Amino acid sequence: MSQPTIDLSTRLLRNLTPWRTATTWRIAFSGGLDSTVLLHLLAHLAKTQSLPMLTAIHVHHGLQFAADAWPEHCQSVCDALGVPLEVVRVQVEPGASLERAARDARYGAFIAATHAGEVLLTGQHRDDQAETLLFRLMRGAGVRGLSGMPSERPLGRGHLLRPLLDVTRAELEAYATEYQLSWIEDPSNQDRQFSRNYLRHQVFPVLTARWPQAVATMARSAAHLSEAQGLLDELAQIDLAHATTVSDFDWLGLPSLELAPLEKLSDARQRNALSHWLKPLTTLPDSDHWSGWENLRDATGDARPVWRLAAGELHRAGGRLWWLSGGWLHTPPSPVSWADPSVSLALPDNGVLTFTGQPPDGPLQIRYREGGEVMNLPDRGHRDLKRLLNESGVPGFARGRLPLVYRGQQLLAVANLQGLNGGEQGGWYLHWQPLIEDQGLS
Repeated sequence: MSQPTIDLSTRLLRNLTPWRTATTWRIAFSGGLDSTVLLHLLAHLAKTQSLPMLTAIHVHHGLQFAADAWPEHCQSVCDALGVPLEVVRVQVEPGASLERAARDARYGAFIAATHAGEVLLTGQHRDDQAETLLFRLMRGAGVRGLSGMPSERPLGRGHLLRPLLDVTRAELEAYATEYQLSWIEDPSNQDRQFSRNYLRHQVFPVLTARWPQAVATMARSAAHLSEAQGLLDELAQIDLAHATTVSDFDWLGLPSLELAPLEKLSDARQRNALSHWLKPLTTLPDSDHWSGWENLRDATGDARPVWRLAAGELHRAGGRLWWLSGGWLHTPPSPVSWADPSVSLALPDNGVLTFTGQPPDGPLQIRYREGGEVMNLPDRGHRDLKRLLNESGVPGFARGRLPLVYRGQQLLAVANLQGLNGGEQGGWYLHWQPLIEDQGLS
């Protein structure tokens, strides 16, 4: 065995050492050069090393006629190496960017397939990293984008790993030649209307003719920028720690931050902290759309500003920022009858209601605020509900979702608000568990 091959196996195993306790290493196997070499390397390492279970997954996009033969090719390769293969067929949604749509469909399949304790291995290499850097530079990316593809990141309930990012395409070709591997050549890789193909075939040959080390130096720049992004993330965590305070309305179950600590920061640090906080919640806005943050931050005290982003909305209320998404963006239907108040009531698009103590006599009905509601309180008489909500400091966005319990035309209780949520004389209280959104899947 030649020295370059020994080096490649050793480097791969070193890169994967922290992940050898995973339950499964699942290889994203397109059948192309990169994933073919990765699969072959791992299958041969498994003969002499104690590795997690190896499996492969092939995503069939169905975008071209030639692709129909690829699952069969991938199956034959996996059979020869003794690696189980799962073939997943996906529907690529039409859009402005076919590349992006195919990638979204592919990674959707990867997320669904990757379980807790598992890792998905992909074959991107150093040349891909350089292409990513230049591609994002042309799109005006910031430090995060220019840091390129991370070597590892969370994916679904597991992790995605790119163990070949320090390997060149030339090294992969040399390995494939030595072992006489066969792989698929995707015809679309020659189509230069796609931006990455244009960079690969038109731009990089010119760059490397003038600067032979261009790929290596660009990948090194991406590594420097990745380190810089790590420092920015640490700064964001420091700044967010001051803004992550307890609220009287934490029971709403919504991500929120105190505004005042953020306002003390420079504009750049505000954007950095918010970008870090918003990243798991939504696609981050581009530079032109950060004016929405400034409008939200600088609005007058009695305003109810909203910053609309791709996967939800940022609201300002009670000196805090609140993230709303999913069902929180829709008005729940009403009224809702509560035939048996002794059992919990699941509200359409609005969580669950429960009585503690002996519930009031029925029949009861759940409604939501429309304006003009009046509530009769012991020792206080009839009080306007709007004023009562103001006294309680309820965030404006939550007022239309607070369940109101009526008996006929009488407003008996407002869920969760002390003094309004039950009858002390009757010994019953109304509890509301608001809609729980899985914020991490946006």
